[in-house]
Amino acid sequence: MTPEELSSAIRAALVEAVAAGDLAADVPAEVRVERPRNRDHGDWSTNIALQLAKAAGMPPRDLATSLATRLGQVEGIASVDVAGPGFLNIALDTASAGELARSIVESGTAYGHNDSEAGHTINLEFISANPTGPLHIGHTRWAALGDSMRRLLSASGADVTAEYYINDAGAQMDKFALSVLAAAKGEPTPEGGYPGAYIGDLAKVVVEQRPDVTELPEDEAVAVVRPLAYRAQLDEIRSTLERFGVFFDVWFSENELHEGGAVEKAVERLREQGHVFDEGGAVWLRTTDFTDDKDRVLIRANGEPTYFAADAAYYLSKKDRGFTEKIYLLGADHHGYINRLKAIASAAGDDAEVNIDVRIGQLVNLNGAKLSKRAGNIIELNDLLDWIGSDAVRYSLARYPADSPLSLDGEDLRKQTNDNPVFYVQYAHARTANVARLAGEDGVRREDGFDPSLLADATEATLLATLGDFPRVVAQAAHLREPHRVARYLEDLAGRYHKWYDTCRVRPMNAEEEVTDLHRTRLWLNDATRQVLANGLDLLGVSAPERM
Repeated sequence: MTPEELSSAIRAALVEAVAAGDLAADVPAEVRVERPRNRDHGDWSTNIALQLAKAAGMPPRDLATSLATRLGQVEGIASVDVAGPGFLNIALDTASAGELARSIVESGTAYGHNDSEAGHTINLEFISANPTGPLHIGHTRWAALGDSMRRLLSASGADVTAEYYINDAGAQMDKFALSVLAAAKGEPTPEGGYPGAYIGDLAKVVVEQRPDVTELPEDEAVAVVRPLAYRAQLDEIRSTLERFGVFFDVWFSENELHEGGAVEKAVERLREQGHVFDEGGAVWLRTTDFTDDKDRVLIRANGEPTYFAADAAYYLSKKDRGFTEKIYLLGADHHGYINRLKAIASAAGDDAEVNIDVRIGQLVNLNGAKLSKRAGNIIELNDLLDWIGSDAVRYSLARYPADSPLSLDGEDLRKQTNDNPVFYVQYAHARTANVARLAGEDGVRREDGFDPSLLADATEATLLATLGDFPRVVAQAAHLREPHRVARYLEDLAGRYHKWYDTCRVRPMNAEEEVTDLHRTRLWLNDATRQVLANGLDLLGVSAPERM
C-alpha cells in the first residue's frame, strides 16, 4: 500500500462515516499522511480527526476512535491506534508495505512526481549575470539551486519557465566593447574597463569576423565590436551552464526592453495605476505606499531611465506573458531589491505575498579554489568543473538552505569516501546496480516471482518506509522551494540501504543454494531503491553512476 493509497483509504472511510450518519463534516479532497518520528508508533500517521473535530462537533479522540474502527477493517492495514489528542497511528501488514517495492519499479522515473503544484504558472529567474565576462563562483550557487528548483516544481505539476535576464544594456556594455577594441588594437585596458585574458580571446574572435575593425573610427568600431563580443561571451556562458547541467527556456534581453519602448510604456501603465508622480524634473514611483523605505526614481531629470525602470518593465513583461507567479533568485548583495520588487508588483496591481517571491542566496567560500588565469580576479565556474566536477559542486550546493552562508573545502569534495555526501549517495546507487548485475548472473530475476510478505526483516520495513516517503519529500521541497530537503533525504535513504545490504542477501550464498522468491522479492526492493536514488539525484541535476 502506497502513501497515496492509504490516504485514499482514509478518505473513503470518512465518506463512509458521513454516509452512515456517524460524521457531519465536509470530507477534504485529500487526506495527508506522514511518517511518525518514532517508528514504534507505526508506519504512517494522520491528524485528520483533529482537523475535522470542530466542524463535526465531536471531541477529536472520539472521532479518531470511530475512524480507527473503520480503518482496521481495510485490507493491508494491520493496526490503527489513537494517540494523544486524536492522532491516528497506522501500521501496515508486511505484504501491504512490501507492495510498494513493485509499485516503485513499475512507476520508474515517474515515482515521486506529484500534482501538488498543479495550476501554478511560474517564471523562475536565476543567475542573470552580466554578459561582460565568464561565470564565476558567485553565480554557481543560484545556478545549482535554481535549476534544482525548476526540476522540483516541474515534478510537482507546476508550469515553470526558467528565465535568464541578460543585463545587456547601459554603460557597462560600452566599457565592455571599448575593452575588447583596445585588446584588438594591442592597447591598454581603458579606465574603468574590463581587464583579463578573456578580453583578448574575445578580441581575436571579433577580428576573425571583422579584420578591418581596428581601422574604423572608434564610434563605428565600437558599434561593430559590441554585438560580436557580446554574442561570443554569451555563447560561452551558455556553454558553461550546459556543462553544469543548467538549461534555460528563455534568454531575455534587457536591451530589447529599452529598444522596444517597453520601459516608457511601463512608466505610463504605472502612472495610470496612480502610483507615479513628477518631482524635481524626474519621474518617480511612490514605492513607500508598499513598505519600501523610500520612493524610487524611474526616469532621471536628464531623461535617462534608471535600472529600476527596467526592473518595472521586466516585471510587467512577465505579468503580460501570463506568469501569475514570479520567482527571483538574487545574490547576497541584492537584499535591498526585495522591497522595491515587491513594491513594483503591488503598484502593478498584484498581490506581493502571492505573485512575487524574491529569494536571496548567501555567499559561498570554497577553500582551495584558485583565481582564474583568464580573468585574474575571479574564480571561474569552468575551473571549478575542471577541478571538482559538476556532480560534486551541484550536490554540495544543493544540500544547504540558500539563505545560509556556506564554506566548502574543494579537496573534500573530490574525495571518494563516505564522508563526502555526494559520493555516499552515488555509491549507494552504484551498489544497487552492482547487486542487480550480480544477481542476474546468479539467475535471480524479478519476473520469476514477487512475494511482498517475505520482506519481514526490520531493515526492510525501515527501507520501505523511507522509500514511501519520497513523494512527500518532493512535494514539500517544491512547495517550500528548498532543494536541500531532497539531498538530505537521499543521504538518509542511502544509509538505510547500506544497513539493509549488510543484513539481507539478494543473491544465493553459493552455487548450491536454490534461488527462491525471497531472493527475487529482495531484488525488487533493491531495484526500487535504485530507482528512487536515481530519481532524487536527477532532481538535483546530479548523475546516478552504475559503477564507481
